[in-house]
Amino acid sequence: MRIDPARLIDAIADCMIENMQELTELDAAIGDADHGLNMRKGGEALRADMAAFKAASLPQALQLAGNILATTVGGAAGPLYGSLLMTMGKSIGPDPDLGEVGKALVAGVEAMERLGKVEAGQKTMLDVWKPVSRLVAREGATVQSVRALAHEAAVATIPMEARRGRASYLGERSRGHMDPGARSSELLILAVIDALEFEQ
Repeated sequence: MRIDPARLIDAIADCMIENMQELTELDAAIGDADHGLNMRKGGEALRADMAAFKAASLPQALQLAGNILATTVGGAAGPLYGSLLMTMGKSIGPDPDLGEVGKALVAGVEAMERLGKVEAGQKTMLDVWKPVSRLVAREGATVQSVRALAHEAAVATIPMEARRGRASYLGERSRGHMDPGARSSELLILAVIDALEFEQ
């Protein structure tokens, strides 16, 4: 698997910018309506540093992108996405196979889990990243199975009661809405898959 770091980061930036409206609307229902705007800021910050990504190896690009997101995306999402990418960058080689990608993703998700002091079932982005990372790390995972699981996991947050973040203040009223972080996670996973498929 050949991964072009600049194309990968460009796909992530596009995703963060283009889905601002949907993420804003989701966050308006159970949060403070800023997730879409914050994600767009992060995407624009990535885009602004694209020259550096073009000159970087995959590990360098992931660490740089993580640092940018940690410092530009507001709320809990910035540090969590930043931790995911920075940890992956430290855990992966410049030309990884799918097994290495899976191991690096698991390490990144574990870093998110520690930083956010969050666990699966609390209606957060971890409800998507945790099962997806486990699937990617298993032998035999397919593009179709990862796509399907990312979607199913995001949808599964709809009936959950939020236990973390601003949505947790709503208690039972947080049920019936998809977690905006779970949706942005699904969208990012799909964007990355498309970028990687292009490179295969």
